[in-house]
Amino acid sequence: MLSKAKTLNGYKLGTLDGELGSVKEFYFDDRHWTIRYLVADTGTWLKERKVLISPYALKSINTSQKQITVDLTKKQIESGPSLDSHKPVSQQFEEDYYAFYGWPTYWDGTSVWGDSTFLQRDPNKWGKSVTKSKSGDRHLRSTHEVAGYSLEALDGEIGHIEDFVIDDDTWEIRYLVVATKNWWPGKKVLVSPQWIERISWSESKVSINLSRETIQLSPEYTEDALVTRDYEIGLHRHYNRKGYWIDATAAV
Repeated sequence: MLSKAKTLNGYKLGTLDGELGSVKEFYFDDRHWTIRYLVADTGTWLKERKVLISPYALKSINTSQKQITVDLTKKQIESGPSLDSHKPVSQQFEEDYYAFYGWPTYWDGTSVWGDSTFLQRDPNKWGKSVTKSKSGDRHLRSTHEVAGYSLEALDGEIGHIEDFVIDDDTWEIRYLVVATKNWWPGKKVLVSPQWIERISWSESKVSINLSRETIQLSPEYTEDALVTRDYEIGLHRHYNRKGYWIDATAAV
C-alpha cells in the first residue's frame, strides 16, 4: 500500500500493551531512500527521549482508525537504547538499537534491507546473524526537514517537495510529491527519488535529470487521488522509466 508521510503523521501508535503515542515524522537514508525509523511523539511519557521505531516493528496500518500497530510492548521500548531528544541518530545508537531488538542490520549488504529487497520479519529467513559493522555515515534525513526543498530541473527550478509517498511493504519512498504552484497554479506531480541526479543539503535543493517541460506534461497528482498501478504505469511511461514493481516481481 502507498501512503503519504503527511497523512501518516498524527496516526496513533498501538503497542502490544497499550497506546504509545502518535507519529511525528520519519527518518530515511539518502542511499536507498527508505524509511529507517518512525519518530514517535509520546506526549509526557519518555518526553526527554527521542523514541524511534524501526519498520521491523511496524505490523500494520489501519487507515480507517488512523492507527499503526507496533509489535513491541511499551516496556521493550522503554528499556531500549536511549537517545536524547535533542541529539542526532549516531552510528553507535543504531548499533546498540539493532543489537537490543535482535534485528538484522539494514546497512550490511547492498540491498534495501541489507541482504534482502524486502523487509523480512521472519527470523528463520534472516539468513545471517546480526552484525556490528562500523560502515560509514548512513545519512539519515528527516521527512520534516526535506519537505520544502526546491526541485531543480535541467533548465531551472520547477517547484518544491511537499510530501513523500511511502510503500509500506518495503518502506521505500517511491515518490516525492512536488508542488509546482509558482509555475502552474494548483498542479502537483510525482517524481521518483531514483531519478534524482544530485542533492545539495546545504542549499536545500534537489536536482533531477528532467526538463521543466517534461515534468509539466507529466500526469497530474491530486490530493484525493489514490496512486493506482494504472496511474503509476502511465507516469513511468511518460518519463520512459522502468517501474520499480518490475524488478520486485523478478526478485520473488
